[in-house]
Amino acid sequence: MRPRAYGQYCGFARALEVVGERWAMMIVRDLLVSPKRFSDLQQGLPRIPSNVLTSRLKQLEGAGVVQRRAVSRAQGGGVVYELTPYGAELDDAVIAIGRWGAKRLGDPRPDEIITPDSICMALHSTFRPESAGRTHARYEVHVGPVTVYAIVRDGAVNVGKGPLENPDLVIEAGPAFRALMAREITPEQALKTHVIGIQGDPKYLTKFVQLFRI
Repeated sequence: MRPRAYGQYCGFARALEVVGERWAMMIVRDLLVSPKRFSDLQQGLPRIPSNVLTSRLKQLEGAGVVQRRAVSRAQGGGVVYELTPYGAELDDAVIAIGRWGAKRLGDPRPDEIITPDSICMALHSTFRPESAGRTHARYEVHVGPVTVYAIVRDGAVNVGKGPLENPDLVIEAGPAFRALMAREITPEQALKTHVIGIQGDPKYLTKFVQLFRI
């Protein structure tokens, strides 16, 4: 399928021809977290129709953004989708758009879900390296049924899905997690009202708010 054209000789217009279709950037977001099988993408984006996912993947492959890679039998066999080096250059754009969009989140809508990939990208996009300095901190974050981690070291962050061995702080949160990161409530207020639970030294929660903020 030929991409929708805007009729303008402009880099921004060219970019939208590649990733401007619905679901395209959501696929890119999830692949920035890790390579995925088709079924993994369906699980992380449960509302995307199978035919639309197939179409978007073909379009992104054709544009050199996504590629397929065969997986060894030891890893279960089959094929995974991953970003090409060209596709991975979208990381900064996804971070900027995610940080901008987070300002409009408010409370979750009744029909909205969270996924491990969405929380990973939330941490990735709201990380403030200028506040990190030489901080070394290991966070395990539980938001509803989702568990992810963030490891901060020397001004950089590594995020991933699942529990973390020997975290400095475990954070247990629900919708108030956004309010905490937006500084609508302080760490002290969050703990006092029990909208945030922690396991570990509270000073790491104070640092977390400095490191990750909307």
